[in-house]
Amino acid sequence: MDTRMTGRAVRMGLAGLTAALLALSCASSPVERSLATNQKEWWRDGVCYEVFVRSFADADGDGVGDLRGLTSRLEYINDGNPQTATDLGANCIWLMPIDKSMSYHGYDVVDYYHVDPRYGTDDDFRNLVAEAHKRGIHIIVDFVPNHSGSQNPWFQAALRDPASPYRDWYRWSKTLPAQKGPWGQEAWHKSPVHDEYYYGVFWHEMPDLNYNNPVVRAEMQKVLTYWLKEMHADGFRFDAIPYLVEDGNQLQHSRGTHDVLRQLGNAIRAEAPESFTVGEMSDESPEVMATYYPDQLDSYFAFAVARTTMQAAQTGEASGFFKAVVQANERFPSGRWSPFLTNHDQPRVMTVLGDASKARVAASAMLMLPGTPFVYYGEEIGMVGPKPDEMIRTPMQWSSAPNGGFTTGIPWEPLQADWKTKNVAGQDSSRQSLLNHYRKLIQLRNANPALNRGPLTLVPTDDATGTIAAWLRSSRDEAFLIVVNFGPHHGELYMERLPWNSMPGGGEYRLDSAYADPDNACAGYFYFNGNGSIHIRSVEAHGFCALRIRRR
Repeated sequence: MDTRMTGRAVRMGLAGLTAALLALSCASSPVERSLATNQKEWWRDGVCYEVFVRSFADADGDGVGDLRGLTSRLEYINDGNPQTATDLGANCIWLMPIDKSMSYHGYDVVDYYHVDPRYGTDDDFRNLVAEAHKRGIHIIVDFVPNHSGSQNPWFQAALRDPASPYRDWYRWSKTLPAQKGPWGQEAWHKSPVHDEYYYGVFWHEMPDLNYNNPVVRAEMQKVLTYWLKEMHADGFRFDAIPYLVEDGNQLQHSRGTHDVLRQLGNAIRAEAPESFTVGEMSDESPEVMATYYPDQLDSYFAFAVARTTMQAAQTGEASGFFKAVVQANERFPSGRWSPFLTNHDQPRVMTVLGDASKARVAASAMLMLPGTPFVYYGEEIGMVGPKPDEMIRTPMQWSSAPNGGFTTGIPWEPLQADWKTKNVAGQDSSRQSLLNHYRKLIQLRNANPALNRGPLTLVPTDDATGTIAAWLRSSRDEAFLIVVNFGPHHGELYMERLPWNSMPGGGEYRLDSAYADPDNACAGYFYFNGNGSIHIRSVEAHGFCALRIRRR
């Protein structure tokens, strides 16, 4: 059966859902109304690039990536010249943990005040920040507040000496509590020294800090201030925030957790008003996420939007994506939720989707959403990586040179099998490569305020396939109609009337293509000034187009 429809066909599939959700998305939430936007906040105007320093670039040939290696590759991320098209265009880098730690991943911190020697020195970090700032890049660092490593001197003192001043920095029990962790796991662990137990929600080598102790809160605030003032970081990604404070049987999202985040967030903003904080809160419930606004961290990763974006690209069905975007758009303050596709804990985009066209359309949708998008290193060249985690965090594939151009030594972890054919150098000059698609999307976003700070408005369509999503991003002077076809078949699209409250005011309008992927993604489009409708005769399978609408 041919599911294509003429411009005035009966609305089916997503149309009813879109119309209902549109009314919801246009409503101004109490949270948004209560928050005054600081227009100087740099993080509202760009894209952040997540880097695992250990796997990005090795400057000294020991097989482990380091800060000097990353510094040498800054031009790849952003060369500081908005007129060039050879860099990625990201204005932010999130560094996975670089503190002294017990393990390769760094989420078991031994010393919160110094760089892990495997990555370099404190001065290497300061130099990275200075060189990044020259290019318009901000550096945010991973902050691990929920737990320390078991070898941290704080925990070692508390473990061995019940009279230690650090004893109450952690939680202890003389007997094994019957209480399990928040997902049913064993969270109380036997002490290797005394006949007692301590609480560690993730693992026995990661004992939880006790935030009911004001000294702990003060110390972690001191850590944050140190990285802002002495190390010159531009902000923080907060790890595992739902579990900071346990309140009886409430082991996550407790009032105490919100109080701690509010205290730390306010302290950071007072110390560095232009800093940025983003939290890992992986619960997909919009009701739960809403409790973390308006006055705690600046932003939170939009896990529901990420999952449904990937799901839409995989299945071709757009309804879940629509629902998640509408809920985020309605429930969370404008520009303060961060879209992404996958991160260092999840199988990589190309491993999940297994298809370049699906990866392209997923990137297109994600990078045209509001907020601060995050791109995981290597995602932009289609690196693969399944579980376990080490395989998701393999060295960056720079070229077909030995070891992918990552190191002159033996890599700490072998590169993926396809590194000789899938790398930056091989995609750099190819106009149609995934890398250059990411570059174009980010550069388009950077060049147009409507695609950075502009509000999002969903647009009702007559799509009967259930595979096409359309939304407006607007500013005072222009608007962009974003059209994404997640499905494997092309379709025809008619939008009866665009929401005029999202359009630049006054006069007649013209419609131009700002970017399309593939080049003919939206063929035969017409804007009818008489009634504000748009007709697109053909939206290609896995196609994306950004159509600029402005006054004649």
